[in-house]
Amino acid sequence: MGKITETIVAVRGGGDLATGVIQKLVRAGFKVAVLETAEPLMIRRTVALGTAVINQSATVEDMTAVLANPAEAGDVWAKGQVPVLVDPEGLSLQLLQPQIVVDAIIAKKNLGTTKAMAPVTIALGPGFNAPSDVDVVIETMRGHSLGKLIFNGSSLPNTGTPGLIEGKDKERVIHAPASGIVIHKRAIGDQVAEGEILFTIDEQPVRSTLSGTLRGLIAEGTKVAAGLKVADIDPRSHVDCWSISDKARALGGAVLEAALFVGRQKNLF
Repeated sequence: MGKITETIVAVRGGGDLATGVIQKLVRAGFKVAVLETAEPLMIRRTVALGTAVINQSATVEDMTAVLANPAEAGDVWAKGQVPVLVDPEGLSLQLLQPQIVVDAIIAKKNLGTTKAMAPVTIALGPGFNAPSDVDVVIETMRGHSLGKLIFNGSSLPNTGTPGLIEGKDKERVIHAPASGIVIHKRAIGDQVAEGEILFTIDEQPVRSTLSGTLRGLIAEGTKVAAGLKVADIDPRSHVDCWSISDKARALGGAVLEAALFVGRQKNLF
């Protein structure tokens, strides 16, 4: 039996929701490492620690993450920071030997997380079944069950429709109309008007679907495939694009609860 401060948690994914999870775990005292892809596709980049892959480091609220390799994780933790590893397949888990693995990719499907990865496994959203795939599934759909711990079964299926804000849902998300390289015309946090050009994909202009705040925008220079989610408009004006969202905080609390509950059941600490 060890201490929380000696317990390593590997979080697969470093997007905005994952960052809310990471904050709760870090504040509780866990040693958290983030596993990301070589070309992260998150759009709410201002609140995503996974952007350290692109920028070498990322700071969200009171946390700073730095790009590292598994052998450097100990030094990063010693500085009070979060190591971000380019490791979408989880190959570094053999070296890290985490006691807890959290799948926070939010891919709406299982991209390879198994119970063999750690003594305690937790996954967010659709695509997982407890207890066959992981120990606990966390409900991610907004509503009465957001953040619920599921020990037998799966979360609610993906509806494919974003949450409703001021009467807008599908219009809030912009998908790439073609494949190519993204070049920005506007930045996250900007107030934009319906029909305004937000970015181009290989010189093809992509316009805002409504007026509001540009809350999410994929990194400039990213090569995207047609149909990929590339931007997010919030119909409200002056939305906070630089702090962790209510949903991310709720999911973070749920993961912390699951880690402590199952971890103690399995005598991790």
